This record gives sequence, structure tokens and C-alpha cells, in this order.
Amino acid sequence: MRKCLLVLAAIISFGLKAGAQVDQKASYDFIERVIPGKSNLFTVEAIPQQNGKDVFELESRNGKIVLRGNNGLSIASALNYYLKNYCFCDIGWNGTNLNLPATLPVVKGLIHKTTPYQYRYYLNYCTFNYTMAWWGWERWQKEIDWMALNGINMPLAITGEEAVWQTVYKDMGFTDKQLDEFFSGPAYFSWFWMGNIDAWGGPLPQHWMDSHKILQKRILERERSFGMTPVLSSFTGHVPPSFKDKFPGAKVKRTNWDAGFPDVFILDPDDPMFETIGKKYIEAQTKEFGTDHLYSADTFNENVPPTNDSTYLDGMSKKVFNSMAAADPKAIWVMQGWMFHYNNKFWQPQQIKALLNAVPNEQMIVLDLYSDAHPVWNRTEAYYGKPWIWSMLQNFGGNISLFGRMRHVAADPSIALHDPESKNMRGIGVTPEGIEQNPALFALMLENVWNDTPIDADKWVANYAKRRYGQANNLADEAWHILLNSVYSGGLTEGGPESIIVARPTLKKYIDRVLTKPDYDPKQLVKAWTLLINAADSLKQSDGFQYDLVDVTRQVMANYASPLQQKMAQAYQNKDQQQFKLYSSQFLELMDDMDALLSTRRDFLLGKWINEARANGVTDKEKNLYEFNARDLVTLWGDKESGLREYSNRQWAGLIKGYYKPRWAMYFGLLDKSLSTKTDFNVEAFDKQVKDWEWQWVNKHDNAYTDAAKGDAVEKSKQLFAKYNAMILGTR
Repeated sequence: MRKCLLVLAAIISFGLKAGAQVDQKASYDFIERVIPGKSNLFTVEAIPQQNGKDVFELESRNGKIVLRGNNGLSIASALNYYLKNYCFCDIGWNGTNLNLPATLPVVKGLIHKTTPYQYRYYLNYCTFNYTMAWWGWERWQKEIDWMALNGINMPLAITGEEAVWQTVYKDMGFTDKQLDEFFSGPAYFSWFWMGNIDAWGGPLPQHWMDSHKILQKRILERERSFGMTPVLSSFTGHVPPSFKDKFPGAKVKRTNWDAGFPDVFILDPDDPMFETIGKKYIEAQTKEFGTDHLYSADTFNENVPPTNDSTYLDGMSKKVFNSMAAADPKAIWVMQGWMFHYNNKFWQPQQIKALLNAVPNEQMIVLDLYSDAHPVWNRTEAYYGKPWIWSMLQNFGGNISLFGRMRHVAADPSIALHDPESKNMRGIGVTPEGIEQNPALFALMLENVWNDTPIDADKWVANYAKRRYGQANNLADEAWHILLNSVYSGGLTEGGPESIIVARPTLKKYIDRVLTKPDYDPKQLVKAWTLLINAADSLKQSDGFQYDLVDVTRQVMANYASPLQQKMAQAYQNKDQQQFKLYSSQFLELMDDMDALLSTRRDFLLGKWINEARANGVTDKEKNLYEFNARDLVTLWGDKESGLREYSNRQWAGLIKGYYKPRWAMYFGLLDKSLSTKTDFNVEAFDKQVKDWEWQWVNKHDNAYTDAAKGDAVEKSKQLFAKYNAMILGTR
């Protein structure tokens, strides 16, 4: 009997060790970072996985809160569940409420949660630039903690990739000068990594490569300490421009992204060097960063293959995978499914099937990158048997418009999970081009991590408002119900509607990259604004409320800019100079008011973005290069003639007053002159003038923008409500 008990104890012990990996010190350090001074009120314990899935438990014992999980990630999720549901706290990018009760609430009974999803993926290549371009360790540490709190276990991790490529290509004999013509500037890595551009925003300083290789090691160490399995990068064929000269016999083809940049060069997977370089890269990367056997590769992200021949696509796919597997036999290819939506005319069932079926099912995972609006899984027989991940894209270019599809996000993942047609759906993901905006939408999406049934969006937003603002408030509840059914019931557009203020000046209602038509009634948003203003005296101490009030005020004013601009345009076309002057001056005044409003929150400061960029440099030359990158990305996205200008537009303090307003003032001055002189407006002359001015602005280093917020967010919002509410509603 005693022997049996010993054997049983050994089996149980082995099972716990095999299925539960909790670093006690790391978990207590994490709790201390999240709620300083409170870690001694918690007990951390390990339990094994359940049916191969992550699990957590929560209960009270001996005056402490017990957090159990099979890894650090589950422990973190247990803590987040407790903070949200028992302490009514909320931790987010844009406002955090950690006003804990003096005595921590008791958990009655046992809370037990198992995730239905093997994988919970996070990030998009573009996020690393539209939001994360200038992050150092302190900001990364906060984000990794946020990932853990929200149950993310599969983050894309591509910081420092350029340092590995430098090692590989220098070993192949490429010079620093040749690589300077290859590596882009730091704000453009995503499109360099994806094989769209070379060199723009460079040359890349050596200090950047060295410092970010160190940063990546810290990122990976912390992510792995929670039990996350980071997705690293791999070779997709993008080679330096000098490759064709150094290896004249290689099968190198030119391709172009069609965005105004020079051709880039792609090594054909049929070339024997393809597998050699791919193997070298994985080996060099593993030496520096280790591996969890997950590798991202997007062979034709926004480039069309040279042929739709199935044999070619099958062979190409095998070569890409073999270049990973040659270095790591356990390699799993993680593919963004973006191209199947973006170039859907090319990627018909036959072509998709050829690409996917070339790789063993269990060695490829497909990200259905845009499931929240344009799913591909339901028109490809769930990727023909490949494991795949339902993902929310939501954001394009890091734009900050209020936007989302909340009811879809609340229900569609679990509906897909239980749909027999979804076949090998293994997880959910959050894949935005930019973050640090629309925090409620992301919080709702991540509520799915520990749920396998649809979430009641109406109940959820009321609970969210309570914990975000630190108290229940009927006015706030009503406002959030309106937000849910207006800005957060978005249509099938690429992100939220933009404001005409960010457009290069025009008399038109909208231009390319600045689509101003909201798919909701703007007056409904004014109702929500009114409710939040009326709730302000009760909720103004909440950081999250201050952010939300400023954000809603900003969006109301951004929407109002369109009818005001059209009144100006009509007055000009009617040659009514008096009315033209009235509306154009009101338009400029609106921009000043928006800038003053946004100055009250650090979240909305251009100066924060620029100063964080400059902080990465160790010489003035480096600092100025990074500032150019920072200014250019959010404005022109290229040179003077860039076809991508305004793609990454932001309604930020500093950017409105320092960039958008001067363009409009220049335009209005010329229009007014044409009315005074009764001559035609010279479109070509203005076009040249504004392009020259924009390029000068992008290249400035004048220390003009602060990273310190100023003014009272609530009082400024109230002032603007008093000034604009009736005007917007058309009562005067």
C-alpha cells in the first residue's frame, strides 16, 4: 500500500511538473509590478493543464487570494480576472483604474477557467512601426505584462531582426555600404521585413542594430518566462539590391509594391541559394535568440506572384518551408492570411490550396487576419484543413478614429469555434496595424480568451464602464450603450472614418486615404458626448474617463469638420467671399480647439512620438534621422510625391496645429486671393507649394513639440461642449 501511494505521489508530481510550469519568483515580481506593495496578499500555486489547454483557478484561503495556473500566463490571467470582477479595476493602454479596496474582497468558492483556444496570437508586422517603433524596455515590459494579464500566449516577436540579417549577409561577403542600400530606417522595418521596400528612412545606424538585439533578448526572456511561445521571423526571399551583382547566376527577380518606391529584389525559391540563406538565417537567429519553433513568413504579402500556376505555387511553398525545416526540423510556419483578402482576385481556391497543401498540416498555422470584417476561412473550407486562428484586425495605419465591430467581436469567435465548418480552428488573435486606441474594443475581444460562448455586448460595456471609471454611473452606462450602437457598430470599411482636417486641402468631401463618411449617425455620438459631459463631475477623477471624454469630444469635432468644410466649399463656389471667410476662419478655429483639447492628454501628443524617436539616438545625426522617420511616417509616408500620404494620419496635438492647420491656412489664403482678384485658383501652383512645405516640415528638427500634457481634460471638454454642441446640432 505504501509503495502504491509513493508511486501515485510520484505520478502526480510528474504530472504537475509536466503540465504546470510556474516560476514563483517571476509571478510574484509580476504581481508587484502590476499592483505595487500588494504581492504579499496573494499566494501562487501550480496546477496542470486541462485537456492540453491553459487553465487558472481563483479562491480565498487564510486571508489571501490564491492564484493557480499551469504557467505564469495563467497566473497573470487569474490576477486580471480577480481585479476586474472583484475589485472593479481595469488595466489598459489609455487610462488605468487600480483603486483597490482597502481590504481585498473575498472569493467565495472556487473559480475555475479553461481556455478553449490553444493559441492566442498578438500583433501584426505593422504594429511594430505604427505604434511600437520607438519603444524601449520600460514600455515593452508594460506591454508584455498586459499580454499576460489578457492571456496572450503567441506574440509576434521581430524586434532586432535586422541585426541577424546583418550577420548573415556580412558572412556572405556583403559590405556595410551594400547593406546601407538595403536596411530601411526604424519606422519602416515592417515593410522592409515584408519585402516591400529597401533603404527608405536609412541608412540604419549600427547602434540601433546593437541596442535592439539586446532589447529583443529581454523581450523574449520575459515572454518565455510567462510560458508564451514567441513567433520569430524567417527568410522569404527579400535580398539586397547588390545581390544580383554579387551572384549574377542567381534567379533574382524585380518586384514593386506599387506605392511609389523603387523595385526590390526577391530570390526565387527555385534557386538553390534560397534554402541555404533561409537555413543560415534560422541558425543565426537561434544562436542569438533561441527558438520556440514558430516562424513567420509571408511570401507575397502585398505583391502578386509571377504566375498563378499551381505547380509553381506548390513548389515555392515547399522551398520556403524547407528553408526553415533545414535548420529546425520542428519548424512551424505561421502565415498571415492577409494576401488572400488583399489580392483576392489572384488567390482563388486552386492557388490557395496549392500554397497551403505543400506543407504538412501540423507544420503550418494560418492567421485569418481580418476575421472581424472579411473572413477568408469560410470561403476556403477553413484553409483546407490547416490549423488557423480567428483574428481581429480593426486598425489601419495607427489612425485613432473611434471604430470597431463590437457585437461581431463579442460573438463571432465562439460561433466560429463551434461551427463544424471551421474544422481546425485552434485559436483567436488580435492583429491590428496600430494599438493604443479604442481600448474598449481590445478589452472586449480579449474577453473571449477564457470564454467559449458569445459575450453579451450590452452587459459587457456596462461592466467595463464601471470598472474603468471606478464606480457605476447611469449616464456613463447610457453613453456606452450609444457608443456600442454607433461608432462600435462599424461597417466593412478599412478602419474608422477619417476627418477632413487631416486631408491635403481640398473642396471635395474626401480624398484618397481620407474617407470621411461615418457609417453611423454623427448626432448619436453627440448624444453620448452630452451624457459623458453630464457625468463628468462624478467621474472626473478617473484617468480612463478623462481619456474617453477627450476621445469622444475629439471625434465629435472631427466629424463636425466635414459639414463646416462643405459650407466653406459651397461659399467659394458661389463666389461669396464674406461667407467663405466666415467658414474658413471657423474651420481653422476648430483645429485650434481640437489641438488644445488633445494637448490635455499625453496619449494624443505628437511631441511624445517625436521625443521617443529622438531618445533612441546617441548622436545628433542619429536623433535627427529618427525624427525624420517619425515625422514622415505619420504624414507623407515617403517622399514629396508619395501616394501613401495620410495613410498613417493621426489626430494629435502638435500635428493638427503644426502640420494640418498651416496647410489649410495656405489653401484658404490662395482661395481668398482668387475671389478677391476674380481669377481661377491655380491648382498646380498650390500642389507644388504645399508639397514643398510638407517636405520641409518632415525634415525639420526644431524642438517645436512638447511631450508634456497641459490643461485640464475635463474642463477643456466642457468648454468645447458649451461652444460647439448647439452649433453641431444645428440649433444656431
